[in-house]
Amino acid sequence: MSKAEQRVDDHDLETPDNIQVRFGISYDEDDPNAASAVMSMPMERYRNPITGAPTVGPLAILVDAAAGIVNHHRRGPHQWTVSSELSLELNLSAVEDLDGLVSASAHVLGSTGSTSLGICTLTHRGTVIGGGTVRSFFIDAGDTLSPRPQETLERTAATTIADLMAVSPRSADGGQVLVQKSDPCLNNDIGIVHGGVASAGLELAASAAINHGHMGELQTASLRVNFLRPFMAGENSRYEGTAIRVGRSTAVGDARAIGDDGKVALVARVTAYR
Repeated sequence: MSKAEQRVDDHDLETPDNIQVRFGISYDEDDPNAASAVMSMPMERYRNPITGAPTVGPLAILVDAAAGIVNHHRRGPHQWTVSSELSLELNLSAVEDLDGLVSASAHVLGSTGSTSLGICTLTHRGTVIGGGTVRSFFIDAGDTLSPRPQETLERTAATTIADLMAVSPRSADGGQVLVQKSDPCLNNDIGIVHGGVASAGLELAASAAINHGHMGELQTASLRVNFLRPFMAGENSRYEGTAIRVGRSTAVGDARAIGDDGKVALVARVTAYR
């Protein structure tokens, strides 16, 4: 095997270095042979940029990183992995306003076929707060790697999740819209928005839709995402959230990520409780 081929095989397409740097993700343990890993990411009392309420959306970035890398460990020679599904399930009594490191302990579930399923347990200050899954499929790695961008965002104590994700609210009739700006540091190595970042954006939009007029009382307990096609960021890329039903105790909302080409790239469903 040539050095170039070895570099391709060793490459992590799922969560490149620029994503790890932007969101402060670190490896605590990593065992490729066992297809297991432990990763952590700080949650700094992040707020939904539309509602101003506490948000759990960024946990999707950690889930995609941890459960995605263990799938990546199961790849064959000259293969990469690409996320096709992501889920996040939370214990509402433990995630009201997360502050500090959240750890994700991940391993693969079952044998590997045309896809691999990674599962992780989320822990905050010694308490299990939830878990998540990522299903990945395998693609040919190709022969070349894109150069990785240098970080341009200066992170301070005042940096918001909107700053980190390069998103901003936009008024819309009949729903809630979050604009996804183009930022090379949020892309994976095939030039599309990182799956965890896009999943977080979907949660923010769906949560805003079901909480419209409810002062953030409905907390996300479940997030389920399907990746349909590459999500390209540009002038027209955005997340659109819509409330399906809002009841006394529970609510369901949908969201979709629309790329700069106008096509729906991801869809998600959020279930929330008071």
